[in-house]
Amino acid sequence: MTIRVLLADDQALLRSAFKVLVNSEPDMEVVGEAADGAQAVALARSERADVVLMDIRMPGTDGLAATRMITADPELSAVRIVMLTTFEVDEYVVQSLRAGASGFLGKGAEPEELLGAIRIAHAGEALLSPAATKGLIATFLAQGPGADVVGDGGRGRTERLAALTAREREVLVLVAGGLSNDEIAERLDVSPLTVKTHVNRAMAKLGARDRAQLVVTAYESGLVRPRVE
Repeated sequence: MTIRVLLADDQALLRSAFKVLVNSEPDMEVVGEAADGAQAVALARSERADVVLMDIRMPGTDGLAATRMITADPELSAVRIVMLTTFEVDEYVVQSLRAGASGFLGKGAEPEELLGAIRIAHAGEALLSPAATKGLIATFLAQGPGADVVGDGGRGRTERLAALTAREREVLVLVAGGLSNDEIAERLDVSPLTVKTHVNRAMAKLGARDRAQLVVTAYESGLVRPRVE
């Protein structure tokens, strides 16, 4: 199955470099290029993109607004968004995760890291740039839900946690800790398939698009709290 990738960045040279890289892979193809967020939303619809590499800062409709538009559209529920940023420690990144992005990657990432990020986002298996992402979530989400939180905010998220079983809550805590399914399986002495089932059920009950949204929910609901260094 070929992963259909959409590039959204106002720098034409950067888009060209990404295009060459992505098209060099047998399991990927670039299906469109956008210079701003509005174009990205339109192309996500018309080109049936699977993954959008979305720059945060663009003229006009920026990447954050475009992410909100895409994740709010039921017809684009399968689209995964990877935010691209010059600085990995950026509050806009957390706002993007709250808006529904699957994760983020610094523009200075190695080619293999970028390609891996696309595949990971497409699979919905894990957050991208794990160490930096976990740090961002601990720093910003712990400050409490902001005005940009989709839906009914932290209180609604907390109420929805009541629908989880004890095991699903336990798995959610470990997911928020950055553990993979295999690592969680080893920790709980169960099979990876069992862990995947618990993760999928938690996502369904919490209305999470992917694993990244589970982490956001875990922090915003207070189920997981950042460690104070």
